[in-house]
Amino acid sequence: MTTYNTQQLQEIDGLHHIHPFTDHKALMEKGTRVITKADGVYLWDSDGDKILDGMAGLWCVNIGYGRQELVDAATNQMRELPYYNNFFQTTHPPAIELSKVLVDISPPQFNHVFFTNSGSEANDTMVRMVRHFWSLEGKPEKTVIISRENAYHGSTVAGSSLGGMKGMHAQGGILHDIEHISQPYWYKEGGNMDPEEFGLKTAQALETRIKEIGIDRVAAFIGEPVQGAGGVIIPPATYWPEIQRICNKYGILLIADEVICGFGRMGEWFGSTVFGIEADLMPIAKGLSSGYLPIGGLMVGDRVAETIINKGSDFNHGFTYSGHPAACAVAIENIRILKDEKIIENVANKTGPYLQKLWKDLENHPLVGEARGMGMFAAIELVKNKDTQEAFPDELGVGTICRDFCFNNGLIMRAVGNKMIISPPLVMSHDEIDELIEKARLCLDLTAEKLGIN
Repeated sequence: MTTYNTQQLQEIDGLHHIHPFTDHKALMEKGTRVITKADGVYLWDSDGDKILDGMAGLWCVNIGYGRQELVDAATNQMRELPYYNNFFQTTHPPAIELSKVLVDISPPQFNHVFFTNSGSEANDTMVRMVRHFWSLEGKPEKTVIISRENAYHGSTVAGSSLGGMKGMHAQGGILHDIEHISQPYWYKEGGNMDPEEFGLKTAQALETRIKEIGIDRVAAFIGEPVQGAGGVIIPPATYWPEIQRICNKYGILLIADEVICGFGRMGEWFGSTVFGIEADLMPIAKGLSSGYLPIGGLMVGDRVAETIINKGSDFNHGFTYSGHPAACAVAIENIRILKDEKIIENVANKTGPYLQKLWKDLENHPLVGEARGMGMFAAIELVKNKDTQEAFPDELGVGTICRDFCFNNGLIMRAVGNKMIISPPLVMSHDEIDELIEKARLCLDLTAEKLGIN
């Protein structure tokens, strides 16, 4: 087994490595955790500590770590054709095969895919394609895309503009003609309304905004089936049908961002299926390759594809590594494993319900105001007062306190403000779910003790 000098690695990292979404001054004081090995649902750091990965990397390692089949798929493809592009009337077998594989598992309106390298790039592609579509339709003034507050659609300029996180908007500017409406966050924003009433009211904000802007200018609406990075915000059952009705009524494009929800996390291939969303465009990434190699894409529905193909000339957009052959080969093998091992069916019928039952039981903890989830992801609201839903002051950093206790007790659980979220590998067993819940409860106890809450 390889041995590591953790302090030396941390020093080099601090001197040269700028991390994503990181306060580097705080990082330098604390030192990075260096992950060196992974297998199944576990990670090991450079000190040899074993950690249960409750976040599947970054929402992505759906089939777990250490799958030799994916390593072999990449290796074999690299031996035969390590790289070629898909520009200039050229392609290669892995891109061709993966496009067919994706069409076969997607909702029936999707018969085309545009390959990218990430979810952020998929959403960049979506913005350009939406505006290009309307231009080809003779309506170039339709450029406005409506999104939601607290949504996450990537961290590029286009992705962060689409997202509804103001802290991202403040850094580096945002695109014009991106609008935001309220999110379907019943626990915090529902007030005295029941969930069904709140779902309708929140969805109807879309129609109000369309009328304010003018239908002649509105191009599309984008939403994650369930808001992931925003805190696993699950919309009431009335929400998506009303959004669909409004998009259909005004003829605007509907985009379902499946970067997190796709490839089995909700017990279906896509979250759109769970909620009955009939989208025109569907950004994908993360679970597409279980994170083993970078790959994403934009599933293009027939309405958009027919216009792009039949009315246009060049779509002047693409990336050097769009449809990289090794990444495509890994994605093909990953999807085969999801199918052959019935991993998604297992999430729907066994491990998903088991996780959600145990997760819901965390509501009996004095710190937890709500425990919610679907399939294999979930969130808990950390509150000062369970009865009134009174929140802790932001400056107290309760989520960070709990997250640090998780790190120190062998569990990866992510803090989003005063929410703790999980998104474990889909292959997590019942015993491993038991371990996750046991460690989560321990860390909640430690957090409550530090805050003086009984």
